[in-house]
Amino acid sequence: MKTAVILVSGGMDSAVTLALARERGFACHALSVAYGQRHSAELAAAEITARRLGAVDYKQVAVDLRAIGGSALTADIEVPDSGGSGIPITYVPARNTIMLSIALGWAEVLAAADLFCGVNAVDYSGYPDCRPAFIDAFERLANVATRSGVEGAGIRIHAPLIDLSKADIVREGLRLGVDFSATVSCYRADSDGRACGRCDACRLRAEGFAAAGVADPTRYR
Repeated sequence: MKTAVILVSGGMDSAVTLALARERGFACHALSVAYGQRHSAELAAAEITARRLGAVDYKQVAVDLRAIGGSALTADIEVPDSGGSGIPITYVPARNTIMLSIALGWAEVLAAADLFCGVNAVDYSGYPDCRPAFIDAFERLANVATRSGVEGAGIRIHAPLIDLSKADIVREGLRLGVDFSATVSCYRADSDGRACGRCDACRLRAEGFAAAGVADPTRYR
């Protein structure tokens, strides 16, 4: 089997991404990043999801982005209810760049040429690091910045959900046997992983289940 590193956040998108990578025949090494996020219950959900979906290994790496702040997810800034335009305050500066860089490092150690992430450019919050241009640029960077890229078979960054709607993601997850009730998406999730039902992440998640005609399994507080 080919080896791949899969970024797993604990949310629904990365769970479906992991399930898709397994379906494509990869031996999946799941990676979560504890970056100081206030909704840390997602990390417990990430490990549970990784084990249930057959990851051969799970690793959690800590990088404290609270040290630089700048986001409602890493600083003492209130998470807003859904709505608004432009890049929201829940955007974490350079988060996906940092997480993919860590995944890239682990992939080199594992001699893996494939990385998977669950970014989505359709039903997303406006984050610039969820767009196809970012994925394309990071793949180009990976192939000039690493030994695997320069001397090896090259690095491929897979974003299989990038063009899917949240409803499409729900349908794919159900087809692949993903237990969405074990995932945590809410930016205000409590220590038990229960969702607020009002933030942007909750809105997008609920709309996805509704559009797919599927009962929402999210645990709300």
